[in-house]
Amino acid sequence: MRSRTLPALGVLGLGAALLAGCSGSAEAGDGPSVAPSDPDAPITFATTPLGDDPGAENPIEAFAELVTAETGREVEIVDVPDYTAVVEALRNHHVDIGFMSGFPSALAVNTGEVDSLVAWPGNDEPVSTCLVMDDSELRSLEDVTPETVVAFADPASSSGYFMPTAMLHEAGLEADADYTPMFSGGHDMSFIALAEGQVDVACTSTIFPTMAGLGDPMFPFEEGDTRSIGVSASMPVAVTVLADEQLAEDKRAELLEALPTIFVEENADELGAMLEAMQGTEPVLEPGDDIFQPFVDIAAIADVDISDLG
Repeated sequence: MRSRTLPALGVLGLGAALLAGCSGSAEAGDGPSVAPSDPDAPITFATTPLGDDPGAENPIEAFAELVTAETGREVEIVDVPDYTAVVEALRNHHVDIGFMSGFPSALAVNTGEVDSLVAWPGNDEPVSTCLVMDDSELRSLEDVTPETVVAFADPASSSGYFMPTAMLHEAGLEADADYTPMFSGGHDMSFIALAEGQVDVACTSTIFPTMAGLGDPMFPFEEGDTRSIGVSASMPVAVTVLADEQLAEDKRAELLEALPTIFVEENADELGAMLEAMQGTEPVLEPGDDIFQPFVDIAAIADVDISDLG
C-alpha cells in the first residue's frame, strides 16, 4: 500500500534542518512514547521518488513486498521530496524507517532523534562522478572556470554533493570562487539540466552512468552521450537504514532480522539500484556513531560541521 505523499518540506539548509539537534522538534515529553507491541501495525517507509515511468519496475515496491514476506507486516510507502524530508519524517515520528547514504545518515544520527538500524560500509570504489556532455569543451577538471555551472543533486546527498565537493576541493576548486554551484533538486533533475544545456557539469553517483542505453528515465542518455571529467574517493558508509528512535521494539527486532536477508544477490533483479547502492558489503547491525566519524573532515569542506557526533 502506498500512502499519500507528505507535504513538501523543501530543500532546507543543512545547518538549520539537520544539525539543530532537538530544535524544530517537539519539546521533551511532548512526543509519542515508544509504541507498544502490535503484530498488525504496518511498517512505514519514507523514500524519495525514483522516477515516474509507469512501465519501469520500481525497486521500492519490490522492497516493500520482500519486507512483507519476511515480517508478515504490511508496508506503507510514503513519498517525500528529498533526503532532508526523510530525516524530518523520522524525527517527527511520521514514519518508521528510511534509507539514507552516508553523509545525511551522519547528520541525522547527530540530531540524537534518529537511530541507525543497519549500515552497509563502502567498498573502496569511487562513489561519485562529474559528468559532461560528450561534445563539451571541458576535458578535465583543469578546464573548469568560475563561469562553469556545476549541478549537485541535493545539499544532503552523499554522492550528489558531499563527495564531489570534496573531489573538486582536492583539485583546487572551491564553490563560488572557482565554479558556480547549483542544486537541481535530484540526480534526475541534474541530468535533465545537463541535457538541456542549463548546466555544464552534473555531479552524481557512479551508479547512474551504468544505466546508459537502458531506457531508464533516471538516466536518459545513450552510451557515449556523456563522459566523466573526475571521480571521487570512496565512502566509509554506503547506505544506512535509519529508524525513528521510538520505533516499536517488535518492529525493530523484525527489521534487524529481515533486512540482511532481503539485500542479497538473489534479489538483485527486483531491487536493482537499491541493492547496488549497498556496494556488496556485509551489513553492520545497530552501528555505533563511530562508523560515521570519517565523514567529519569531508563535511567540513562543504562548511557543514558534524564534528560533535556522539
